[in-house]
Amino acid sequence: MTTRERVVLDVDGLRMSYGTTEILRDVGFRVHHGEVVCLLGPNGAGKTTTLEILEGFRMRSAGRVEVLGTDPAQGDERWRARLGVVLQSWRDHGRWRVRELLAHLGRYYAPYSTGQTIRPWATDELIEAVGLTPHAGKKVRMLSGGQRRRLDVAVGLVGRPELLFLDEPTAGLDPVARREFHGLVESLSAQRDTTIVLTTHDLHEAEKLSDRIMILDGGRIIADGTAAELARSIADEDEVRWTRDGQRYERNTTESTKFVLDLFRRYGEEIGELEVRRASLEDTYLTLVRRAEAGRAATDQPDEQHEVTR
Repeated sequence: MTTRERVVLDVDGLRMSYGTTEILRDVGFRVHHGEVVCLLGPNGAGKTTTLEILEGFRMRSAGRVEVLGTDPAQGDERWRARLGVVLQSWRDHGRWRVRELLAHLGRYYAPYSTGQTIRPWATDELIEAVGLTPHAGKKVRMLSGGQRRRLDVAVGLVGRPELLFLDEPTAGLDPVARREFHGLVESLSAQRDTTIVLTTHDLHEAEKLSDRIMILDGGRIIADGTAAELARSIADEDEVRWTRDGQRYERNTTESTKFVLDLFRRYGEEIGELEVRRASLEDTYLTLVRRAEAGRAATDQPDEQHEVTR
């Protein structure tokens, strides 16, 4: 089995309830080494709850969960040292300087170094990796939003984790800081040393950063695949639009490339304003969520005949 084929996360029949309210219902999926997988879904879908169970921060109600070969509910300190976690937000000591904070945290990982893995990162090497070298001497409270998020990732990476969790990593960032953060995640994922699982509401972010997207809604995984695979699951045809001799035309086809080539062979320069529209991730996401909601609504409808005769 190659490293890429190694299963890092293995979840089956995961359920989570708070009293009579069921948050997760029979969730199951696998994540392999080196993948970047995004959990996408509306508020209340169960994304953060799923991450907290995988991280060992929350006990599940039922189901089987293995993270790096261990049940998170039984994970010890050595297992936790193999994980990196970047929360939506966390309270820190604003008076710490960047280099001091990371050096301090790194000392906690030293006892877990093995012959195969050297923990933690050298502090200055880590600071360079997340693009904070010019700010290494700054106090945390003096960092910008984007710089602060880079520090969050550095804190998550300080122990050289095999698995990194990012929960809403760009929430509240301005467009420039968001773009910088995307570049950081892309550089990490390109090395394929760390498996990354992230949650987001940002469809562009999910499509840009992820190898796979899992859409969670109503406590269930309703779709799992690449952005292109999910789009094909809801739309077998592309829409081709063009103009000729002042007239506008439209055609739906399953073979848009062949159709466009045939158009140009037949009409050449008479073709204008050509557009081929494929289902976007936003189209896909909205369609799948609406289908899931419609299915739940149909299931939840009372039996009218039973109500009348009861």
